[in-house]
Amino acid sequence: MRAGHLRLNAAVVVDPAHRVKRGDRLALDIPAPLPLALTPETRPLDILFEDDDLLVLVKPAGVVVHPAPGHASGTLVHALLAHCAGRLSGIGGVERPGIVHRLDRDVSGVMVVAKSDVAHRALAGQLAVHSVERVYTAVVHGLAPAQARFDGPIGRHPKDRKRMAVVRQGGKRAVTHLERLGATGRLASLVACRLETGRTHQIRVHLSHAGLPILGDPLYGGQGARALPPEVRAFLHDWGRIALHARVLGFTHPRTGEHLVFERETPAAFRELLGVAARCNL
Repeated sequence: MRAGHLRLNAAVVVDPAHRVKRGDRLALDIPAPLPLALTPETRPLDILFEDDDLLVLVKPAGVVVHPAPGHASGTLVHALLAHCAGRLSGIGGVERPGIVHRLDRDVSGVMVVAKSDVAHRALAGQLAVHSVERVYTAVVHGLAPAQARFDGPIGRHPKDRKRMAVVRQGGKRAVTHLERLGATGRLASLVACRLETGRTHQIRVHLSHAGLPILGDPLYGGQGARALPPEVRAFLHDWGRIALHARVLGFTHPRTGEHLVFERETPAAFRELLGVAARCNL
């Protein structure tokens, strides 16, 4: 639309906020696909499953999913292009081929990638109706409740466009279910978070809003991070990531109809972090 491919009553319109009226006629010219300008990069991938339609893998922390400003190379997409030899869905565009959903750079865990357009549409549809099973593990600052349900709409932060926030107006419905798996007094808790919806930074925003920021989160960690014991801050500094891991991913195979569930256990460093926190409680 911004490139001038949409016409409203024969006139080109480029403003997505333009209001239409009953009786207006819209014509969309589908542009020819752009050539893929990314250079494949051969790197090892931790693959859990692969067939002609999709690929399930474990993304390590520190890896960016797709190219973005400041990350023109070394992304997961670059490695996928080499591994799949061009057999990726083109629906995600030239910079996001096959990418149905993503994980933040410093988050590890299970992801699914579409190799065909049919699979991409089907998986995107499952995500849209919230039928995909997604469970994350996190270490948070504070004593989490045994169980909780966070239901707060998420939208852009009113003062910081780089962040998301729970907002009263203009936000999209977001629901996260929490279960406490362990705790070290009131300093830190190991929790499981099941997504009922999937918004940008949803778990990070909901936990921070509830006063339980994820340890190692530079964006939503809040002022409380400065009050952490020196031993915990030193561990997080050396670790260099967010204590958030996508542990379970379940969905219906778009071609066979089989329900698939994949799991990668929480990294051992999460328990090590809890151990450091426990020693600080003594």
